[in-house]
This record gives sequence, structure tokens and C-alpha cells, in this order.
Amino acid sequence: MAKRERVVRMSVELPLWRALTGYRVLTMIYAVLLAIFGKDNVGRERFERPWIAVAYLAFLAVWTLATLPKVRSAANCTKRFLGADLVVALTGILLTPLADVDSQSFDGPTLPSIWTAGAVLAFAIKGGWRWAAFASTFVAAANIIQRGEPSRDTYHNVLLVWVASIAIGYVVEVARASERTLARALEIEAATRERERLARDIHDSVLQVLAMVQRRGAAIGGEAADLGRMAGEQEVALRTLVSSGLVPPTRVSEDAAEGAVVRTIEVDEEAGPADQAPCDLRALLAPHAGSRTSFAEPGAPVLLPAASARELAAAVSAALDNVRVHAGPDAQAWILVEDEPDEVIVTVRDDGPGIPEGRLDQAEGEGRLGVALSIRGRLRDLGGTAELISVPGQGCEVELKVPKAPKVSRGKAGTGR
Repeated sequence: MAKRERVVRMSVELPLWRALTGYRVLTMIYAVLLAIFGKDNVGRERFERPWIAVAYLAFLAVWTLATLPKVRSAANCTKRFLGADLVVALTGILLTPLADVDSQSFDGPTLPSIWTAGAVLAFAIKGGWRWAAFASTFVAAANIIQRGEPSRDTYHNVLLVWVASIAIGYVVEVARASERTLARALEIEAATRERERLARDIHDSVLQVLAMVQRRGAAIGGEAADLGRMAGEQEVALRTLVSSGLVPPTRVSEDAAEGAVVRTIEVDEEAGPADQAPCDLRALLAPHAGSRTSFAEPGAPVLLPAASARELAAAVSAALDNVRVHAGPDAQAWILVEDEPDEVIVTVRDDGPGIPEGRLDQAEGEGRLGVALSIRGRLRDLGGTAELISVPGQGCEVELKVPKAPKVSRGKAGTGR
């Protein structure tokens, strides 16, 4: 089945940067229009020295438009830019009394007006609440100096900007922590699924061979018995390894503000024709038919995507391996294939002694994950189910259901035989 690496960068900050970009442009336009059409509290023109206001607002407009790329992401918004942007805001506040001599007598807006909050918010989004507190403190001091004798409204506005910027910075920090936690959970899940896939392949090949060598060596005796003993030891060690494998560390971006990075190996749903072309399941299951295995099939082809058909056939093979190993050499097995409109059902039944109660849980504890990985794990990855029914002394029946429309199920793997 085709695989691909999917790189996901999660960041709730990107919408905040886009919003900040729009906010800076709109508040720059507002500051210019306020200077052109605004009047003071007694209806007179605001500026005694209008050339100062014109020069500053022209520079503010150019600065805002020229630095738009700087506020599109955390990577572009450098510390040097943040410092320069804060200086622009503070300069506008302190120039207000020079342009409007009576500005200290009336609680009118400063030259940059509410554009100043954008400079503080950039600190909050980039560095969190501590950076926001740093920037808003300078803005608060500049506003108090500009007013000379601050009124209650001045203190109210200063406190509002200070609290709002710190709150936004704190929310950004919480969002970053949540992203890192989610990235860790997603990678653990991806690593677990990949480990289970590898464990299935190992169980179907290497572990089966080691178990056979151990049995044959014990039966032959002599030097072969020593070889069988070593094979048994390696089987136990390998089972322990595949059942308790390590999860690799989470990979995050170098700049935490860019968001968490998760790399997963997933099934390529847009794989080539070799994996997505229809395949007749009967052709894959027919080789299992023999003197002790009966195979019953529909008269028409049972079509599934090639990758799904191979995984289902591998699960059937694992079930038959369990029959040969646990039900004895004289056990009879039956394979029944049913082609339903929305799903394919394959039933594997034997007339062996059945499975004693609690044996599956015990086997899983010993690292024997034939049912858990080779059967249930495969069906879960295909979006299907595997149900095992066994009554001691009356054989065992495994019912495998696979939907014809591929989908991914993330349920927990079952117990193993």
C-alpha cells in the first residue's frame, strides 16, 4: 500500500496575524481621516501647527503600508521591527502637544489615535503576555506624559489597553501550549499505528519462523534442540520489542510561534492504480483451499481495492495460521466469503478445541499479538471489524467485515491470541 509523509503545521496564530494586518491599515486610515475632519471639544480646528501632523501622518501611512509583510507571520515580525514600530507609536503620542497646543487641556485623540494599540498587539502575539506588558507600559507612560495632567478617562484608556494586550498575549501562550500537546498526541498515535503495522509484518513472517524452528528443534533433539532453544529466546525478545516499541520524540518547529509540526506516515488515498484498482478477493483466498480447508465463495467476483483485498487476505491467513498452531494438525477449517452491497464478510471457522476463557488476554500479556495485530489491527486500519467467537470444545469462528468504501478507523486494537 502506497505511503507518504504528511507534514502538518498547526498554528492558531495565523488568523491573529491576518487580523492585525487589517487592523493596522484600518486604524491608519482612521487616524488620517480624524486629523482631516475632526475638531476639538469646542468645535475649533485641532492643530495650531498642522505641518507637524501632516508630516507625521504621512510617515505613518507609508510605514504602515511598507511594513505589512512584517505583520503577516511570527517569523517575519522580528524584534528589531517591533522596537521600531513601538518607537513610531510613541513618537506620535509625544508629538501631539506640539501639533495641538491645547491637546493637554482636552481629552482629544493623539496623532496615531487607536493605531497605537496595533503596535502593542504585535508584541502580544509575537511574545506573549510579558512582551505585551512591556510594550503597553511604554505606551501608558507616553500617554500620561502627553496629557500633562491626566484625567480619569486617560487612566481608563491606558488601563484598558494594558489589560487587553496582556490578556491577548496570555491567550496566545495557552494556544501554543495546546498546539504542542496536540502535536505530541498526534505523533504518538501515528507512531503507535506504524509500530502495529510493523508488528503485524514481523508476526506473519519472522516470529512464525522462529516458533517453527523452536518446535522442530525440540522434536529433533541434539544440537537442533540448542538451536531451537536459541530461536525461542530470540522469539521472546522480538515479541517484547514489537509490543513495547519506543515512540520517537515530537518534532516541533524551531520558532515556537510558527506552530507545532507533526509528521505522520499515512495511507495515500490518492495512490496509483496498483493500489486503488479493483481486485477479486476470491483469487487471493483460493490458494488456502486444501484437504483440510474448505473454501466457499460467491459465483461473481468479490471486488475490493487491491490494497484492502491484500490486507483482508493477510488477516485470513493469520486466522488460518492460528488454526494450524492451536487447533491441531487434524483440525478442519472453513472459509466463507459473502459479498454484501456495502461490505464484504469473510468468516473463518474451525472444529478445534476452541479458546479457553481468558487465554486471549493472557497471550497479549505475553506479547503474542496474532489476533490483536495481524487480524483486528488490519481490519481496524481498513475501517472494518473483526469479531472472534469461541466456545471451549466447539471450535472457533472469526468474522471479518470490510466496507467497500475505504475509510480510516482509529479505534483501539483488540486482544491477541
